[in-house]
Amino acid sequence: MLQFAGFELDEKRSELRRLDGETIKLRPKAFDLLRLFATRPGRVLSKHELMAAIWPDVHVGEDNLFQCIREIRTALGDEKRELIRAIAGRGYLFEPEVSGSTDAAPQEAIPPKTKSQTESEPTVGWRNGKIRRRAALIAIAAVGVSALAIPAMMLPNVFVASPPSVAILPMATASGDAAVARMATGVISDLTDGLAKIETIRVVVPPGAAIKEADLVLNSELDKTETTWSLRANMIEPATGAVKWSTSLSVNLTDIDPQLQRTRLTAAIGNALAQRINALLTSGNRSVDGGPTGTAKAAIEQATASINQTTLERFRTAEAMLEKALADDADSVDLRVALAAFKLRGIQLSWFPETERQTVVNGVGAIMERALHARPDYIPVLETHCRYLSATNRFAESLVACGKALALDPWDGSALYLTGLAQIYLGRFDDALATFKQADRFDTPQVSRWTWGIGAGWACMLMGRADEALPWLQRSIKITPASGRTYFLMAAAYQQLGRVAEAKAAIAKGMELRPGSTALNAPPPSSNTSGVFLKAQERIMRLIVEAGLPEK
Repeated sequence: MLQFAGFELDEKRSELRRLDGETIKLRPKAFDLLRLFATRPGRVLSKHELMAAIWPDVHVGEDNLFQCIREIRTALGDEKRELIRAIAGRGYLFEPEVSGSTDAAPQEAIPPKTKSQTESEPTVGWRNGKIRRRAALIAIAAVGVSALAIPAMMLPNVFVASPPSVAILPMATASGDAAVARMATGVISDLTDGLAKIETIRVVVPPGAAIKEADLVLNSELDKTETTWSLRANMIEPATGAVKWSTSLSVNLTDIDPQLQRTRLTAAIGNALAQRINALLTSGNRSVDGGPTGTAKAAIEQATASINQTTLERFRTAEAMLEKALADDADSVDLRVALAAFKLRGIQLSWFPETERQTVVNGVGAIMERALHARPDYIPVLETHCRYLSATNRFAESLVACGKALALDPWDGSALYLTGLAQIYLGRFDDALATFKQADRFDTPQVSRWTWGIGAGWACMLMGRADEALPWLQRSIKITPASGRTYFLMAAAYQQLGRVAEAKAAIAKGMELRPGSTALNAPPPSSNTSGVFLKAQERIMRLIVEAGLPEK
């Protein structure tokens, strides 16, 4: 048992706890990494040492390491990076003093877990009622953070209700192909691991009699063609026999390696499933749909159908469509957040006149206040709240809101993009790039692909890596060519690389999309941002001006 900074690490039970006994969930690899740090306090460990110990004999990218470190920092509340410090050019240092004893010798590498250990871990945290009560307390705390009052009469129900159990059955395969069977097994393993991080549900995996008493059961089937993976899934409520959710999805298997194919298949089904379960749980009635239906659903789908290719004219038409639908159905939370998100995207693309911008922001704030009051733990509400906080330069608060959304859907690409955006403004460029790359690996929702493209390109430019930024920006523009800001960033990349003619062409296209742009009004917001960001962004603006952006 090791103690440090108000926490204790129980190696035998593979648990991280606060000193008051509250268990904090960590994925197996993140726990192993924290254990490695805690057994070597005060010593700088290189990235190579860390990756060799946690992923022995397996080739993984540095993003896997960064993701585990982010998860540990979140678990320890280490937002200021005082417990795990990055030592430039050398690695990472675990700063706290550690007391207690460990079963591992200080210099030993952590042995890899067996397959049986890894597969059984997702259900460990739900074996007793204490964890359920903690989940209820965490939910109440989360609501409190957003400054929403809970009527006292509601509290008993929160403590009585237990998380619904979701049984994950082995994925069937449509053929006897061994490669398909291996992929199916891998996707189910990754899906179970991801769902186990969601505190509002309890994951059940065969074998075990508990599966017969599960509240929801997931069935799925995987097939493969020459160019795509095809996955079908449905979720049934055994008590009634009702199908609560079904989906058919496909992932391209050309031009991407098998590991990325597996990641995207897992993310595609995991994102849709987590969103569906969340809609059911936050509807106030598990027997009803919980998501947009009827006229509201049609209006949202029509308004966002061509969002990637949106022009100003289409934007205004879709905005009017959503406003009319909301006027006809004023109580629809889904319409509220769809309209708020749409308006925030208009602000992001500078489609509102500067004189109108603050009025729009205030209007979105009013919409979000009502939506948060109605359904404070609904993922679309949390996503849009995160976007609103980002648009109003409240970046630290935006990280908290995004963290809530990701706690309910670990594959939420929109929340990952907004997390990366906040990290950029706070001067954490390496973290931001890793976050955008994670969103790109998940590729969910696909409608947001252009956002993590521009995000990754921007992060690279802020670090002075124009050659790495250019492919990301080109990809973003190919998906959504209506963003003038992307063209300006591309101009800076071309200018830094000495490709002056291409830089000027990019400026011309950016000016066409954002007429009247100058060095005074084109820069992103500066309030509540870090000095590191401001200095790096100033360098980018100089490149854009050199490429042809008017100074005034």
